[in-house]
Amino acid sequence: MSNRHEPSERLLIVGATGQVGRALMSACSAWPEIFVTARNPVDAPATIRCLSLDAADVHAVRSVVREVRPTTIINAAAYTAVDRAESEPDLAMTVNAALPGVLAEEARRIAAAVIHYSTDYVFDGSGTRPWREDDAVGPLNAYGRSKLAGEQAIQASGAAHLILRISWIYAPQGQNFVRTMLRLGRERSELRVVADQWGAPTPAALVAQATAQVLAAAGNSPTTFFAEQGGIVHLPCAGETSWHGFAKEIFRLAKNAGLPLRVERVTPIATAEYPTPAARPLNSRLDGTRAKERYGIRLPDWKAALAAEFPQIVVAL
Repeated sequence: MSNRHEPSERLLIVGATGQVGRALMSACSAWPEIFVTARNPVDAPATIRCLSLDAADVHAVRSVVREVRPTTIINAAAYTAVDRAESEPDLAMTVNAALPGVLAEEARRIAAAVIHYSTDYVFDGSGTRPWREDDAVGPLNAYGRSKLAGEQAIQASGAAHLILRISWIYAPQGQNFVRTMLRLGRERSELRVVADQWGAPTPAALVAQATAQVLAAAGNSPTTFFAEQGGIVHLPCAGETSWHGFAKEIFRLAKNAGLPLRVERVTPIATAEYPTPAARPLNSRLDGTRAKERYGIRLPDWKAALAAEFPQIVVAL
Protein backbone atom coordinates (compact mmCIF):
# COMPACT_ATOMS: atom_id res chain seq x y z
CA MET A 1 0.00 0.00 0.00
CA SER A 2 2.71 2.50 0.98
CA ASN A 3 4.32 2.26 -2.45
CA ARG A 4 1.34 4.00 -3.97
CA HIS A 5 1.75 7.14 -1.90
CA GLU A 6 3.96 10.18 -2.31
CA PRO A 7 5.92 11.46 0.72
CA SER A 8 3.94 14.70 0.61
CA GLU A 9 0.66 12.95 1.38
CA ARG A 10 -0.69 13.75 4.80
CA LEU A 11 -3.60 12.07 6.54
CA LEU A 12 -5.60 13.73 9.33
CA ILE A 13 -7.84 11.47 11.43
CA VAL A 14 -10.25 13.43 13.59
CA GLY A 15 -11.50 11.47 16.61
CA ALA A 16 -8.80 8.92 17.37
CA THR A 17 -10.26 7.61 20.63
CA GLY A 18 -13.51 6.23 19.22
CA GLN A 19 -13.97 2.67 18.04
CA VAL A 20 -13.38 3.43 14.36
CA GLY A 21 -10.72 6.04 15.11
CA ARG A 22 -8.60 3.57 17.06
CA ALA A 23 -8.89 1.00 14.29
CA LEU A 24 -7.94 3.57 11.66
CA MET A 25 -4.60 4.25 13.32
CA SER A 26 -3.67 0.64 12.69
CA ALA A 27 -5.28 0.21 9.28
CA CYS A 28 -3.71 3.38 7.86
CA SER A 29 -0.27 2.95 9.45
CA ALA A 30 1.44 2.72 6.04
CA TRP A 31 0.69 6.35 5.22
CA PRO A 32 3.79 8.57 5.15
CA GLU A 33 2.40 11.24 7.50
CA ILE A 34 -0.46 10.72 9.92
CA PHE A 35 -1.93 13.25 12.33
CA VAL A 36 -4.73 12.32 14.73
CA THR A 37 -6.83 14.39 17.09
CA ALA A 38 -8.28 13.51 20.47
CA ARG A 39 -9.61 15.41 23.46
CA ASN A 40 -7.20 13.55 25.75
CA PRO A 41 -3.80 11.96 25.03
CA VAL A 42 -4.12 8.75 23.05
CA ASP A 43 -1.84 5.73 22.90
CA ALA A 44 -0.56 5.96 19.34
CA PRO A 45 2.51 4.65 17.49
CA ALA A 46 5.53 6.94 17.56
CA THR A 47 5.08 7.63 13.84
CA ILE A 48 1.69 9.25 14.45
CA ARG A 49 1.42 12.82 15.70
CA CYS A 50 -1.45 13.36 18.12
CA LEU A 51 -3.02 16.80 18.52
CA SER A 52 -5.31 17.81 21.37
CA LEU A 53 -8.76 18.78 20.11
CA ASP A 54 -12.30 19.01 21.46
CA ALA A 55 -14.53 17.99 18.55
CA ALA A 56 -17.25 20.33 19.83
CA ASP A 57 -14.95 23.35 19.35
CA VAL A 58 -15.44 23.99 15.64
CA HIS A 59 -13.12 27.01 15.68
CA ALA A 60 -10.30 24.85 17.01
CA VAL A 61 -11.14 22.23 14.38
CA ARG A 62 -10.72 24.83 11.65
CA SER A 63 -7.37 25.89 13.10
CA VAL A 64 -6.08 22.30 13.22
CA VAL A 65 -6.90 21.69 9.57
CA ARG A 66 -5.15 24.90 8.58
CA GLU A 67 -2.11 23.94 10.64
CA VAL A 68 -1.83 20.37 9.33
CA ARG A 69 -2.91 21.01 5.72
CA PRO A 70 -3.74 17.34 5.07
CA THR A 71 -4.25 15.66 1.72
CA THR A 72 -7.14 13.63 3.15
CA ILE A 73 -9.27 14.16 6.25
CA ILE A 74 -11.04 11.20 7.88
CA ASN A 75 -13.71 12.24 10.34
CA ALA A 76 -14.19 9.48 12.91
CA ALA A 77 -15.48 11.84 15.61
CA ALA A 78 -19.15 11.59 16.49
CA TYR A 79 -21.70 12.16 19.21
CA THR A 80 -23.11 8.64 19.56
CA ALA A 81 -25.18 8.78 22.77
CA VAL A 82 -28.48 8.13 20.99
CA ASP A 83 -30.78 8.52 23.98
CA ARG A 84 -28.90 11.45 25.52
CA ALA A 85 -29.13 13.30 22.21
CA GLU A 86 -32.85 13.77 22.88
CA SER A 87 -31.94 16.09 25.76
CA GLU A 88 -28.73 17.43 24.17
CA PRO A 89 -29.76 18.06 20.56
CA ASP A 90 -27.57 21.16 20.21
CA LEU A 91 -24.42 19.31 21.25
CA ALA A 92 -25.30 16.42 18.93
CA MET A 93 -25.75 18.90 16.08
CA THR A 94 -22.43 20.58 16.85
CA VAL A 95 -20.42 17.37 16.76
CA ASN A 96 -22.37 15.46 14.12
CA ALA A 97 -23.25 18.31 11.74
CA ALA A 98 -21.22 21.49 12.36
CA LEU A 99 -17.92 19.62 12.77
CA PRO A 100 -18.09 17.66 9.49
CA GLY A 101 -19.33 20.79 7.76
CA VAL A 102 -16.29 22.76 8.90
CA LEU A 103 -13.95 19.92 7.96
CA ALA A 104 -15.47 19.81 4.48
CA GLU A 105 -15.26 23.59 4.07
CA GLU A 106 -11.59 23.56 5.03
CA ALA A 107 -10.95 20.56 2.79
CA ARG A 108 -12.49 22.42 -0.13
CA ARG A 109 -10.28 25.44 0.60
CA ILE A 110 -7.04 23.40 0.42
CA ALA A 111 -8.21 20.91 -2.24
CA ALA A 112 -8.22 17.98 0.20
CA ALA A 113 -10.64 15.03 0.29
CA VAL A 114 -12.96 14.10 3.18
CA ILE A 115 -14.06 10.67 4.38
CA HIS A 116 -16.90 10.74 6.90
CA TYR A 117 -18.87 8.04 8.72
CA SER A 118 -22.65 8.24 8.93
CA THR A 119 -25.34 5.82 10.03
CA ASP A 120 -28.46 3.84 9.15
CA TYR A 121 -30.29 6.13 11.59
CA VAL A 122 -30.77 8.62 8.73
CA PHE A 123 -33.57 6.27 7.60
CA ASP A 124 -36.94 5.72 9.26
CA GLY A 125 -36.45 1.99 9.82
CA SER A 126 -39.51 0.91 7.85
CA GLY A 127 -39.76 -2.17 5.65
CA THR A 128 -37.51 -5.21 5.62
CA ARG A 129 -35.22 -4.84 2.61
CA PRO A 130 -31.72 -3.39 3.07
CA TRP A 131 -31.52 0.36 2.59
CA ARG A 132 -29.86 1.60 -0.59
CA GLU A 133 -27.86 4.81 -0.81
CA ASP A 134 -30.52 6.63 -2.83
CA ASP A 135 -33.48 5.67 -0.63
CA ALA A 136 -35.45 8.49 0.95
CA VAL A 137 -34.20 9.52 4.38
CA GLY A 138 -36.36 10.18 7.43
CA PRO A 139 -34.60 9.97 10.80
CA LEU A 140 -36.67 9.06 13.84
CA ASN A 141 -34.63 10.79 16.55
CA ALA A 142 -32.31 13.68 17.36
CA TYR A 143 -29.18 11.60 16.78
CA GLY A 144 -30.36 10.56 13.32
CA ARG A 145 -31.28 14.13 12.43
CA SER A 146 -27.84 15.36 13.48
CA LYS A 147 -26.09 12.69 11.39
CA LEU A 148 -28.23 13.50 8.36
CA ALA A 149 -27.40 17.20 8.80
CA GLY A 150 -23.72 16.24 8.78
CA GLU A 151 -24.12 14.42 5.48
CA GLN A 152 -25.91 17.41 4.01
CA ALA A 153 -23.27 19.86 5.23
CA ILE A 154 -20.51 17.85 3.55
CA GLN A 155 -22.47 17.58 0.32
CA ALA A 156 -23.18 21.32 0.31
CA SER A 157 -19.52 22.22 0.85
CA GLY A 158 -18.41 21.20 -2.62
CA ALA A 159 -15.50 19.21 -1.19
CA ALA A 160 -14.53 15.88 -2.73
CA HIS A 161 -15.92 13.39 -0.26
CA LEU A 162 -16.92 9.85 0.64
CA ILE A 163 -19.65 9.29 3.21
CA LEU A 164 -19.64 5.73 4.55
CA ARG A 165 -22.86 4.73 6.29
CA ILE A 166 -22.22 2.07 8.92
CA SER A 167 -24.29 0.44 11.65
CA TRP A 168 -24.14 -1.81 14.71
CA ILE A 169 -20.42 -1.14 15.22
CA TYR A 170 -18.39 -2.91 17.89
CA ALA A 171 -14.73 -3.21 18.88
CA PRO A 172 -12.56 -4.61 21.68
CA GLN A 173 -12.62 -1.18 23.36
CA GLY A 174 -15.31 1.39 23.96
CA GLN A 175 -19.00 1.16 24.72
CA ASN A 176 -20.74 -1.28 22.43
CA PHE A 177 -23.30 -4.09 22.45
CA VAL A 178 -20.77 -6.92 22.62
CA ARG A 179 -19.00 -5.58 25.69
CA THR A 180 -22.33 -4.71 27.34
CA MET A 181 -23.69 -8.22 26.80
CA LEU A 182 -20.55 -9.83 28.18
CA ARG A 183 -20.73 -7.63 31.28
CA LEU A 184 -24.43 -8.32 31.87
CA GLY A 185 -23.90 -12.00 31.14
CA ARG A 186 -21.53 -12.16 34.09
CA GLU A 187 -23.99 -10.39 36.37
CA ARG A 188 -27.43 -11.83 35.54
CA SER A 189 -29.00 -15.22 34.91
CA GLU A 190 -31.60 -13.89 32.46
CA LEU A 191 -31.40 -11.13 29.87
CA ARG A 192 -34.29 -9.66 27.87
CA VAL A 193 -33.10 -8.53 24.45
CA VAL A 194 -34.99 -6.82 21.64
CA ALA A 195 -35.78 -9.22 18.80
CA ASP A 196 -37.64 -7.01 16.28
CA GLN A 197 -34.81 -4.64 15.32
CA TRP A 198 -32.66 -6.03 12.50
CA GLY A 199 -29.23 -5.20 11.15
CA ALA A 200 -25.74 -6.55 10.52
CA PRO A 201 -23.18 -6.25 13.35
CA THR A 202 -19.91 -4.89 11.94
CA PRO A 203 -16.47 -4.67 13.59
CA ALA A 204 -14.80 -1.26 13.60
CA ALA A 205 -11.62 -2.97 12.39
CA LEU A 206 -13.31 -4.04 9.15
CA VAL A 207 -14.64 -0.52 8.59
CA ALA A 208 -11.11 0.85 9.06
CA GLN A 209 -9.57 -1.75 6.74
CA ALA A 210 -12.15 -1.02 4.05
CA THR A 211 -11.44 2.69 4.42
CA ALA A 212 -7.72 2.06 3.97
CA GLN A 213 -8.47 -0.05 0.90
CA VAL A 214 -10.43 2.79 -0.69
CA LEU A 215 -7.67 5.26 0.15
CA ALA A 216 -5.13 2.96 -1.48
CA ALA A 217 -7.28 2.85 -4.60
CA ALA A 218 -7.32 6.65 -4.61
CA GLY A 219 -3.52 6.63 -4.85
CA ASN A 220 -1.86 10.03 -4.77
CA SER A 221 -4.94 11.85 -6.16
CA PRO A 222 -7.60 11.38 -3.47
CA THR A 223 -9.41 14.63 -4.31
CA THR A 224 -9.86 13.65 -7.94
CA PHE A 225 -10.74 10.08 -7.01
CA PHE A 226 -13.46 11.01 -4.52
CA ALA A 227 -14.84 13.72 -6.79
CA GLU A 228 -15.45 10.93 -9.32
CA GLN A 229 -15.92 7.85 -7.10
CA GLY A 230 -17.19 9.31 -3.84
CA GLY A 231 -20.63 10.28 -2.60
CA ILE A 232 -22.50 7.99 -0.23
CA VAL A 233 -21.64 4.29 0.14
CA HIS A 234 -23.05 1.73 2.57
CA LEU A 235 -20.56 -0.55 4.34
CA PRO A 236 -22.30 -3.43 6.17
CA CYS A 237 -21.23 -6.93 7.00
CA ALA A 238 -23.14 -9.56 5.04
CA GLY A 239 -26.17 -11.28 6.51
CA GLU A 240 -28.62 -10.02 9.10
CA THR A 241 -29.78 -10.67 12.62
CA SER A 242 -31.71 -9.12 15.49
CA TRP A 243 -30.17 -7.80 18.69
CA HIS A 244 -31.47 -10.99 20.29
CA GLY A 245 -29.74 -13.15 17.69
CA PHE A 246 -26.58 -11.10 18.09
CA ALA A 247 -26.64 -11.61 21.86
CA LYS A 248 -27.12 -15.38 21.54
CA GLU A 249 -24.11 -15.62 19.21
CA ILE A 250 -22.00 -13.53 21.60
CA PHE A 251 -22.78 -15.89 24.47
CA ARG A 252 -22.15 -18.97 22.31
CA LEU A 253 -18.67 -17.69 21.50
CA ALA A 254 -18.10 -16.64 25.11
CA LYS A 255 -18.95 -20.11 26.42
CA ASN A 256 -16.69 -21.71 23.81
CA ALA A 257 -13.91 -19.38 24.97
CA GLY A 258 -14.40 -20.46 28.58
CA LEU A 259 -15.54 -17.08 29.88
CA PRO A 260 -17.36 -17.19 33.24
CA LEU A 261 -21.05 -16.44 32.67
CA ARG A 262 -24.13 -16.44 34.88
CA VAL A 263 -26.62 -15.96 32.06
CA GLU A 264 -28.83 -19.00 31.36
CA ARG A 265 -31.67 -17.47 29.37
CA VAL A 266 -31.75 -14.80 26.67
CA THR A 267 -35.41 -13.93 26.25
CA PRO A 268 -36.61 -12.21 23.06
CA ILE A 269 -38.76 -9.10 23.56
CA ALA A 270 -40.38 -6.47 21.33
CA THR A 271 -39.11 -2.92 21.06
CA ALA A 272 -42.32 -1.76 22.76
CA GLU A 273 -41.30 -3.74 25.86
CA TYR A 274 -38.05 -1.82 26.18
CA PRO A 275 -38.95 1.88 25.92
CA THR A 276 -36.09 4.36 25.42
CA PRO A 277 -35.99 8.18 25.16
CA ALA A 278 -35.03 7.92 21.47
CA ALA A 279 -37.10 5.93 18.98
CA ARG A 280 -35.10 3.13 17.34
CA PRO A 281 -35.42 1.98 13.71
CA LEU A 282 -36.70 -1.57 13.31
CA ASN A 283 -34.86 -2.00 10.01
CA SER A 284 -31.15 -1.13 10.13
CA ARG A 285 -30.18 -3.34 7.20
CA LEU A 286 -27.85 -1.66 4.68
CA ASP A 287 -27.29 -2.74 1.09
CA GLY A 288 -23.57 -3.19 0.39
CA THR A 289 -23.85 -3.59 -3.40
CA ARG A 290 -22.32 -0.21 -4.24
CA ALA A 291 -19.23 -0.83 -2.07
CA LYS A 292 -18.68 -4.13 -3.87
CA GLU A 293 -19.23 -2.77 -7.38
CA ARG A 294 -17.30 0.45 -6.95
CA TYR A 295 -14.39 -0.58 -4.71
CA GLY A 296 -14.43 -4.38 -4.72
CA ILE A 297 -15.29 -4.41 -1.00
CA ARG A 298 -17.53 -7.13 0.38
CA LEU A 299 -17.36 -7.57 4.13
CA PRO A 300 -17.79 -11.10 5.50
CA ASP A 301 -20.92 -12.48 7.08
CA TRP A 302 -21.53 -10.92 10.49
CA LYS A 303 -21.10 -14.24 12.32
CA ALA A 304 -17.72 -14.91 10.72
CA ALA A 305 -16.65 -11.34 11.45
CA LEU A 306 -17.66 -11.65 15.11
CA ALA A 307 -15.83 -14.96 15.48
CA ALA A 308 -12.67 -13.44 14.00
CA GLU A 309 -12.85 -10.39 16.28
CA PHE A 310 -13.80 -12.25 19.44
CA PRO A 311 -10.28 -13.21 20.62
CA GLN A 312 -9.28 -9.53 20.65
CA ILE A 313 -12.45 -8.68 22.55
CA VAL A 314 -11.68 -11.32 25.17
CA VAL A 315 -8.14 -10.02 25.63
CA ALA A 316 -9.46 -6.48 26.17
CA LEU A 317 -11.99 -7.46 28.85
